[in-house]
Amino acid sequence: MPLILSDEARMVRETALDFFRERSPITALRKLRDDNDPVGFSRDLWRQMAELGWTGFLVDEDDGGSAFGMTGLAQVMEASGRTLTASPLLSTALLGASLLSHGGSDDQKAEYLPPLLAGEHIFALALEEGTRHAPNQIALTAQSDGSGYRLNGQKTFVLDGHIANTLIVAARTANGITLFLVPGDAATRKRLIMVDSRNAASIRLDNVKVSPEAVLGPVDQGAALLDLTLDRARAALAAEMLGSANEAFDRTVQYLKDRKQFGVAIGSFQALKHRAAQMFCEVEMTRSAVLAAVSALDQNSNDAAALVSLAKTKANDTLLLCGNEGVQMHGGIGMTDEHEIGFFMKRSRVAQATFGDTAFCRDRYARLMGY
Repeated sequence: MPLILSDEARMVRETALDFFRERSPITALRKLRDDNDPVGFSRDLWRQMAELGWTGFLVDEDDGGSAFGMTGLAQVMEASGRTLTASPLLSTALLGASLLSHGGSDDQKAEYLPPLLAGEHIFALALEEGTRHAPNQIALTAQSDGSGYRLNGQKTFVLDGHIANTLIVAARTANGITLFLVPGDAATRKRLIMVDSRNAASIRLDNVKVSPEAVLGPVDQGAALLDLTLDRARAALAAEMLGSANEAFDRTVQYLKDRKQFGVAIGSFQALKHRAAQMFCEVEMTRSAVLAAVSALDQNSNDAAALVSLAKTKANDTLLLCGNEGVQMHGGIGMTDEHEIGFFMKRSRVAQATFGDTAFCRDRYARLMGY
């Protein structure tokens, strides 16, 4: 597949880069953190993103979206990663939109997609139950009681879970995994303070009653729907991490040019040149891996899952490298909270663990390749 962007994707990329640079710099994330903002993102900014059509990239035209696909959304995610923008892009425009588009009934799409597209309704996927990504290890139960289901159990690290209007809950049913649409206020929710200031929450469902109409997709067959959606999420998150790694690299190179010791820029020191060169090479290899993954998803290629696992693995390692090197090459100032380079190192710790850390993705890639 050609690893180049179409004219339309390049236009989305440039628009997104300008948008986040002007309207959502890292100072906006710092303010949200320092003010302990109860929402964790700007609702006004999110509505502006919806007006640009970004919430509809993964929604069919018949349902009000643009069906631009993963390649287009990846450009937005990468741009948001450069400024570490706090938004429901991942939880709502990707996870929520994908699950509803592929698993929702006509009535569910008619009810939920219009407010999602308008930026008025936030979704959150309640999946994880432990400290590591394990999408098939679901203990939360949904027991049929004849007139619906009763949900009992706990979820953790639910992105945007504390303010979601609707939770999409993965539950264990009689013969598999089933997804349910649950009102956010039906759960007991506790916001988690993440080191990178990303929105997350733990939720608990205690004998929560839902009707049969709350089932999203076929009963007992939610695992297949999750697999498709999680691959999209891993690829999108890899794109966001690529943007963060690229920004950390650019800021570090600029510092190497500006900082002087012994009367010369420290960027002239050979050892630092080598380290910067390694960062550059890793960023560009990650860019190729991400583009290959999102292109494969858009084309429904047989190797899409393997390419997604490769892209997430590469993005995990690259952001970790660029975050660490950025802080180290900035020296003492890089260790202070006043300097922004440390935000990228913190983001690397949380992002790499989300939807599969390096060990998970490497193991999955090996299995898919027959090892």
